[in-house]
Amino acid sequence: MIKRLCVACLGLILLSSCGEYYRVQKSTDVSERYSYAKKCYNEKRYARVVSLMEDVVPSLVGTTEGPQSTYLLADAYFNEGQEADAARYFQNYYTSYPKAPMAEEAHFKAGYCLYQASPDARLDQSMTLGAIKELQTYLDLYPKGEHASTVQQMLFALQDKLAYKEYLAAKLYYDLGLYLGNNYESCVITAQNALKDYPYTKHKEDLYFLILRAKQDQAELSVPEKLQERLRDVIDTYYAYINDFPEGRYLKQAQRIYQRMNGRKSAD
Repeated sequence: MIKRLCVACLGLILLSSCGEYYRVQKSTDVSERYSYAKKCYNEKRYARVVSLMEDVVPSLVGTTEGPQSTYLLADAYFNEGQEADAARYFQNYYTSYPKAPMAEEAHFKAGYCLYQASPDARLDQSMTLGAIKELQTYLDLYPKGEHASTVQQMLFALQDKLAYKEYLAAKLYYDLGLYLGNNYESCVITAQNALKDYPYTKHKEDLYFLILRAKQDQAELSVPEKLQERLRDVIDTYYAYINDFPEGRYLKQAQRIYQRMNGRKSAD
């Protein structure tokens, strides 16, 4: 009997809460909606905050509540996992109120949201580039900020993703071989540009070895007048590889390439 009574009371409380929310949601009183949204925020009912605040924030621009209301909405989106909307409102916050108390946090969270929204390397990387720009801005403004170390790690991760995308493009060129043109040359150029743009990427060895393989295949298919030059190029690339990766994952394969190319060089 007591258990049933407790369940009934809880049900009445929930109904009362829902009733109050729906009533406020229909209200045209900005102060009432904002006050109730703050209550919901403190109760971690972020979906309700988003629903209530989207119409309220524009009405509070230029008032003393403008900064807090904008940040509250941005953080509600953030906690709801809606990164794109959260980033937009965090950017709105620090742009509109650059000296507000939470400006640094807004810069960080805008970058973090875009970082979280960054897609797989095989997809379009516009969001990744936006995240890098946002995070770099944070470091420029707050080089010793609370989140500086975390931002550096996120930047490295995003740059690695872009480097991997370039590796995939270079590998595709390699796999195409001589189909509709000299794709080995395109492979080499793409991989070399990736190494230039992302010199500290964790995919550095993969890119180096791909260049070595592509140059080997070019040499194997070379016309006689270009053969010696290409053989020397492969051998130089081999030495560059083992200089950077003396115990690399591809060392045995690289050594076999070197032995074959050096043998052909000596024979010719």
